[in-house]
Amino acid sequence: MVQLMAPPSHAVPVEVGGMTVVLRTDDSDFSRMLTNRYAEFAGSSIPPAFEFDVDLVASTGLDPDADVEVRCEHGRWSLRRGDFQAHWDPSSRRGRIRQTANPYSVDAVLRIVHSLVLAGEGGFLLHSASAMRGGRAFLFSGLSGAGKTTISRLAPSDVTLLTDEVSYVRRDRESYRAFGTPFAGELARVGENVSAPIAALYLLEKGPANRIDPVSTSEATQRIMRNILFFAEEPDLVRRVFEAACEFVARVPVYRLTFFPDERVWELIR
Repeated sequence: MVQLMAPPSHAVPVEVGGMTVVLRTDDSDFSRMLTNRYAEFAGSSIPPAFEFDVDLVASTGLDPDADVEVRCEHGRWSLRRGDFQAHWDPSSRRGRIRQTANPYSVDAVLRIVHSLVLAGEGGFLLHSASAMRGGRAFLFSGLSGAGKTTISRLAPSDVTLLTDEVSYVRRDRESYRAFGTPFAGELARVGENVSAPIAALYLLEKGPANRIDPVSTSEATQRIMRNILFFAEEPDLVRRVFEAACEFVARVPVYRLTFFPDERVWELIR
């Protein structure tokens, strides 16, 4: 009697912010797609914090236009959008994603999982560009069209791009650290897998000349809260995110950076 063997499971470890999440799939083509998409973030010597089995389907059966829903019941998280449905149990460190064969669904699940973990640690994901220069990290936040992609594109050769879209902010004792992420924006460039202490956050505005101005603590907090990526409605975690924003503003200088879109703006960022 011939015993049928299960197809091999392909594991893709993805390390972001010093935390490794392993994605498992039985589809070799999808595994290669994930490895290529996450580039230097794929593969890690850090033991995995969580593992997700990815089930590929022709259709999720969900409304393709549905918004993100993140809910927690009895300690288990349910994550869903029009293109995926996922379940995650932090206590067992396992989860499952049901999605079509595209990398964007996994990308969304990773962002949500990291945002939930960071919320419990005093950190957050911020809709902002970030870059490293001289061993220090600088964040550039603003609404769509404020200039995150532009200032990333104008960066000189001595600047290392961490992200042009989603900044990874982690509490580091009495300060904060920014990590590179694979979550690319309009530049379609994956950030470098490095980190540095955060020296400043700049709130971007376009104008006729380059200048830096201080902002009040209340304005800085409001602007940061507006741009933090967080999808759950759990009251305790929402409170923690607000407290994290307040702590960040108390410890990291926040400025308004008005700039004309040319490379001279980087002469102000030191």
